[in-house]
Amino acid sequence: MNAGVVIARFALRECVRRRVFLIVGVLTLAFLALYGLGTWQVYRTIDEFGTGLAGVEPPTVAGATLVGLAMFATLFLGAVLAVFLTLGVVRGDAERGLLQPVLVRPISRATLLVARFAAAAAVSGAYVAAVALATMILTWAIGGWWPDRVITPLLGLALGVAIIAALSLAGSVALAATANGIAIFMLFGAGLTAGLLGQVGEALSSDTLQDVARVASWALPFEALYQVGLSQLTADTVGFTRLAIDLGPFGGAESASPLLWVWAIVYLALVGAAAFAGFRRRDL
Repeated sequence: MNAGVVIARFALRECVRRRVFLIVGVLTLAFLALYGLGTWQVYRTIDEFGTGLAGVEPPTVAGATLVGLAMFATLFLGAVLAVFLTLGVVRGDAERGLLQPVLVRPISRATLLVARFAAAAAVSGAYVAAVALATMILTWAIGGWWPDRVITPLLGLALGVAIIAALSLAGSVALAATANGIAIFMLFGAGLTAGLLGQVGEALSSDTLQDVARVASWALPFEALYQVGLSQLTADTVGFTRLAIDLGPFGGAESASPLLWVWAIVYLALVGAAAFAGFRRRDL
């Protein structure tokens, strides 16, 4: 365990040396500044034009939509960070001769994988939770709207990027860094497309599209966790306001049973087992 902590610490120190966190911090501040500006403009427009349709609360619709958009952007940014931290862990480091000196010492391959995953998941998970929470605070400070649920959306984002980090780490066993990065981002796009298919299938009452989307979202559960987080933003909202939100750009947000969270943990374990099995057979 101590060896794993040391490896995780060195991985984070390498990111500091490359100024990864500095770049991420600067760009994140720019993103939050743009989000704050956009939110201010939206709520100023709402104040100028009044309350809108009878029975609909524009501040709630605007707040839920803006935070939903921010969650999408945050998930993407977190996925980029998670992939960057893991895409070259095995094959990339082995080809550069960085992995062999570590494994000749009494450090198992499983310890190496777990430590690198823990570091990437902790950093990217904390990042998406902090950024999403910051957007919620900005929305509350500017427009006075606060989500009905906070913890579940943040946990969904954090667990989602942890799954992406695990997939990237497993891909690094067999693929070069560039190929692995491309593959993971294509999987990320496939997951988001599955969510879009679900929305289209629901609008068209197509059982086939909904079934395909459901299978794909469970095969790539980060997308399902994201959709659950969206649904929890307005879990207590009812009436025409709820209908307006459901008809908006995030109408595919869906609640899920606790089995989704259990499956996400099992999914991480399965991906980890596959990564270890491939790493154990690999010659360095």
